[in-house]
Amino acid sequence: MPEGAAHLPLEYRDRVVRKGSQWMYLGTVHTVRLTVRGQHGAPSLRALNASTRRGWPKEAERGGAWFAGDSAFGGVMVLPGSHDMFFVQPADWQEYEQERAGAEPRRRDLAERAGISGLLEKEPNVMAGG
Repeated sequence: MPEGAAHLPLEYRDRVVRKGSQWMYLGTVHTVRLTVRGQHGAPSLRALNASTRRGWPKEAERGGAWFAGDSAFGGVMVLPGSHDMFFVQPADWQEYEQERAGAEPRRRDLAERAGISGLLEKEPNVMAGG
């Protein structure tokens, strides 16, 4: 575990809403929103199951999730009913570029130490044949 990851507290989010899924070489990436009752404007996040399981856990629709991270950088989401863990980052990475760049040094440092300061979702360059 990266050194900074231990410093990102788990926060409970009341509801997980899956907006869609996209098949990618490394796994299925789900677009989700983690909402908190009484708060509006939850960002869309891209979520990749840490176990690379492609399906969306049916238990996820029954409740919320534990989230450790920073909405502008990303983090991890744990679904209590299924015990699945997902790596998450903003669905539109560029949309949060200004917020990340203007974040206070402690916040940027924590994201760096947790390993979430850069875009993590990258497809490999797979060469077929030859």
